[in-house]
Amino acid sequence: MKRVGFVQNNPVFGEVERNVNRALELASTVEADLLVFPELFNTGYLFLSKEEAYKLSETLEGPTVRKLQRFSEETSTAVVAGFAERVGEKVYNSAVVIDVDGSVKGVYRKTHLFYEEKLFFEPGDTGFKVFEVAGMRVGVMICYDWRFPESARTLALKGAQVIAHPSNLVLPHAPTADLARAVENRVFLILADRSGADVRGERRLDFEGKSMVVDPDMNVLVKAPREGEHAMVAEIDPKVADVKNINPLNHILKDRRPHLYEGLC
Repeated sequence: MKRVGFVQNNPVFGEVERNVNRALELASTVEADLLVFPELFNTGYLFLSKEEAYKLSETLEGPTVRKLQRFSEETSTAVVAGFAERVGEKVYNSAVVIDVDGSVKGVYRKTHLFYEEKLFFEPGDTGFKVFEVAGMRVGVMICYDWRFPESARTLALKGAQVIAHPSNLVLPHAPTADLARAVENRVFLILADRSGADVRGERRLDFEGKSMVVDPDMNVLVKAPREGEHAMVAEIDPKVADVKNINPLNHILKDRRPHLYEGLC
């Protein structure tokens, strides 16, 4: 059995050190094998320019990732966390994956950019990846990736037992969609969404919260409210996600008939 969960924080835009320290304070209130932090958990979301996004971005060797590594090593907790990743002159909306010993296993760069993200970030170039962390196979997608069933399905086909979903969701129905992603792929899904709002002058974005852990049968094992900052954990058996049969004659992956899915790819 494994203990997996999320941190739901309410970052103050641009106050990176404060936001990271607060998120790790929340994370320290639970014991887990894997914790997922929201999309852009350290910076906030509502950028006003490409220059601003670049200024607040960090490399994989930057202070945010280093602090997450230290937390992972000290607590034996794997971490998936969203941040603005700087690669040369480019900035990606990314998630770092860190194992229980503090080692960086890799990074996922968001495939589907939402609305004005297209003005500030480069389209992700990593493809959907599955990482071996904390004795589990963990796939990663970020926020708007949920809108495309191909995202979670690709991760399931690559063997993910758990899908980590760092998010900054702004649509009321969006958290509920993760139940469908879990059941249609028979995987565990960890939604780590932020709460609160970003207010930049006359511009405002309110976030949905409602972070949750969902099992392969669409049961919500633990769920945060819309408001507030929370860290919650549920106990799971990742091997349950390896069983793709829903009865003796039906296997949700083997029953697919891709040659009839015209126009899908």
